[in-house]
Amino acid sequence: MAAITNISTYRFAPLSGLKELRGELQDSCKAWGLKGTILLSTEGINLFVAGSAESIDHLLARLRRIPGLEGLTPKISLSDEQPFNRMLVRLKKEIISFGVEAVRPAEYTSPKIAPRELKQWLDEGRPVTLLDTRNDYEVKLGTFKGAIDPDIRTFRGFPDAVRRLPAELKDQPVVMFCTGGIRCEKAGPFMEMEGFRQIYQLDGGILKYFEECGGDHYEGDCFVFDQRVGVDPALRESGHAVCFACQAPLDAEDQEDPRYVEGKTCPHCFKSEPEKLAERIAAREARLRAVCDPLPGSVPVENRRPVNIPAAHDRRPLLEVLVDLFPQIPADEWERRCGEGRFTSYGGVVRGRDHIVRAGERVLQTFPADVEPAVATDIGVLYEDEALIVVRKPAPLPMHPSGRFHRNTLQHLMNLACDPPQLPRAVHRLDANTTGIVLFARTRHFCRILQRQFLDGSVDKRYLVRVSGHPQRDAFVCDAPISPEPGTLGTHAVDEEEGQQALTRFRVLERSADGTALLEAELCTGRTNQIRVHLWHLGHPVAGDPAYLPDHRLGDTQTLDASAPPLQLHAWKITFRHPRTGQEMGFETDRPHWA
Repeated sequence: MAAITNISTYRFAPLSGLKELRGELQDSCKAWGLKGTILLSTEGINLFVAGSAESIDHLLARLRRIPGLEGLTPKISLSDEQPFNRMLVRLKKEIISFGVEAVRPAEYTSPKIAPRELKQWLDEGRPVTLLDTRNDYEVKLGTFKGAIDPDIRTFRGFPDAVRRLPAELKDQPVVMFCTGGIRCEKAGPFMEMEGFRQIYQLDGGILKYFEECGGDHYEGDCFVFDQRVGVDPALRESGHAVCFACQAPLDAEDQEDPRYVEGKTCPHCFKSEPEKLAERIAAREARLRAVCDPLPGSVPVENRRPVNIPAAHDRRPLLEVLVDLFPQIPADEWERRCGEGRFTSYGGVVRGRDHIVRAGERVLQTFPADVEPAVATDIGVLYEDEALIVVRKPAPLPMHPSGRFHRNTLQHLMNLACDPPQLPRAVHRLDANTTGIVLFARTRHFCRILQRQFLDGSVDKRYLVRVSGHPQRDAFVCDAPISPEPGTLGTHAVDEEEGQQALTRFRVLERSADGTALLEAELCTGRTNQIRVHLWHLGHPVAGDPAYLPDHRLGDTQTLDASAPPLQLHAWKITFRHPRTGQEMGFETDRPHWA
């Protein structure tokens, strides 16, 4: 014989002293050997509890002594085993989450229709619309024949579902139903607020209908919120399971499906790795679009940027160090900034031009509040996992703070679109005007692993580039050393005496009638502006380059305006080893329009 008594009941009534009542009920239920859940709110009580019949009687007697709960009447069913794992008494804002404050069932509910009366209506074929107010996974297990399924994931989605119902239903009789009736107590008044004039709720819900009328006019079982999962019209436990991940009820066929892994997935929520990746990418791109509208730099904010003092500049005046470290900026400009008190230590102490710096010191340079130039924001995500994010950078968009850009940078936008503490770290960089693939690591550890691959030359990086003129050979190499320090506007040049080793391999893909050529460039080292400097040195400057102009002339800007024709240089392909698994990975973007 079944040894466990299961009860479910609710009552909308104004309750007070909830913290003290919660503690008392938690202790008493444990002493009585009861398990389940009791929800307490200022709007009432909702409970699902199981145990011995004697203990259930003790609980009901205690609850009926609370003002407003005197007539508490539960639905009762029996089971061979305890369907709950533990006893919980919780305080909630609502005993059934709905989110519409104007609905107050303790003050008003829609008219109720008794189960036998509804059965009679259905037996007679009376014109009536049945509306299921339950969640989609509950409806899947069973519902009344011909009932409208609102297709909602949670009860909070019911208001929007009501607004999608045909307008003609507002003048027709509608009978709502749910498992035990509690949801209809809120759904009914809301539908009346929306203009429905003949609303009824099934008194006691499906379970009460089963108890009084059996399974007539109903197909399947009824989902219940305990380990039984479902009960049939005779209120006996059915053979269904429930998916831990998506809460979908699972019949015998579902449980035999290879996609069903107990506690993880089922045929209804299983996603392949490509599907999971597509969802991650879509979510990240949505976050990026949100943080780019409006652009962070469109609002004037005072910015600070650190200046790190190298060991070679120890005990030198601040002005001399600034001129030495940043020769692309005129000395009189640095002197003006020092005179304005733009440099401070981290303690807020102003540091003037004659301040003697120490090796390792960090001096903060303050930039007055100003609106930053607009940048391109169509950042794409090619891949994302627990170790790295691979993005497609548009242009113009600086990688890091520089010049006029502080917050309108790829790094800052990625920081805003990702959750701390795992803020992404750029593994390498592209020029502001260069488009294409950029790797971001999710942790400092993974960043170091990937950067070592860049340093040891094991990363294969291929670019598309359109140049002025037609190179003589179809394949050629440039190994001219590049100056280590920037010059005017941060540009670099070939420096045979003191330059750093640099190697780029080129292959002609197309010679065009307009006098340009499309090349593939293989970047074998990683010097600043390397491809642009090498092609400029060879007499084939990159099309659209605002800095490295034909005839070995230098332009007057580095970063293009967002409306300007693009620099025709694109980081096209990259191959590297995954920092966690060591597996080789390769990515390739679509060609830009100019290629």
